[in-house]
Amino acid sequence: MTPDDIKEQLKQVKYPGFSRDIVSFGLVRSAALVDGTAKVSLTLTTSDPKIPLFLKTEVDKCLRAIPGVKETIIDIAVSPVKTPTAGGGNLGGNAGAPKGIKHSVAIASGKGGVGKSTFAVNLACALAQIGIAAGRPGRIGLMDCDIYGPSVPLMMGLQGRPEVDGEWLVPMERHGVKVMSMGFLVDDNTPVVWRGPMIMKTIQQFVQNVKWGELDVLLVDLPPGTGDAQLSLVQTLPLDGAILVTTPQPAATNVARKGGLMFQKVNVPLIGVAENMSWFIDPAGQKHTLFGSGGGILTAEKLGTTLLGQVPLIAAIREGGDAGLPIVVSTPESPAAETFRTIARTLLDRLARPGPPRV
Repeated sequence: MTPDDIKEQLKQVKYPGFSRDIVSFGLVRSAALVDGTAKVSLTLTTSDPKIPLFLKTEVDKCLRAIPGVKETIIDIAVSPVKTPTAGGGNLGGNAGAPKGIKHSVAIASGKGGVGKSTFAVNLACALAQIGIAAGRPGRIGLMDCDIYGPSVPLMMGLQGRPEVDGEWLVPMERHGVKVMSMGFLVDDNTPVVWRGPMIMKTIQQFVQNVKWGELDVLLVDLPPGTGDAQLSLVQTLPLDGAILVTTPQPAATNVARKGGLMFQKVNVPLIGVAENMSWFIDPAGQKHTLFGSGGGILTAEKLGTTLLGQVPLIAAIREGGDAGLPIVVSTPESPAAETFRTIARTLLDRLARPGPPRV
């Protein structure tokens, strides 16, 4: 049996909380079968002591199921998250965030097409407005981790390349929000075709090599699903929580619930669910629930969290994103903008509450 054969068997072992296996995540450094003994070497970056123990048990089971394997030797090299510590506790401060970042929150969705990035951009701008009103400007960050389809630069009205200060990338800033995105670093006509380890390295650099400065909140816009980007983030930046974005119909809420369960399995608390495209008001004033109704609250209840708010389906939100002027900025007095600010206030309130230490 060749090393590739053993790795093929190891694809049955999933990383805890994720649908991806340890081989596709690039965690298997070597594998061999010598005189009936299967030898496997893994490398992890985690601060959770339960994960190496879990993987060792699962790998052992997988190897012993291979015909001819009598013994196993499983070596796991564990590297802690290499970021300065600042604060501690779950919803009361990060245990391993880069110095200066008070809170970090993931904006996630189970599937694409639910308006997650539009939601993240408007939420970031709403947080920035609240910060400015409180005399704390420039303390909101938005990290666009949607490697394959970065849309945050367009929605924020940002172009060009970030400046470099020594070994640091300097985030670009607009509407009071500091922004870093893969969209700043690749040509518009160049598709990003990367394997898992390259994605992991990029996200680590976005966390550790970007000059974020002092931030009250760093929002992280994740790509849909439970893949490389999500794993890289939870390994690199301990999150204070996650917000799930979904539309009301079952096709979206069923997948969103799986995404919420993933965060719970990796000890990231769910701050709540945001329902997008909840309804449409026609010119005659009639309300239409084009994507059904009740999906957001049902998802929140099943995950044991709360519904943060419902964002209507209106052309102004889409137009604002295309023009680089989020509706929170372009039409701050609109009902939609007020919905985003309400969610922003709820988020800040949740982050201000002390929470139990993360396991």
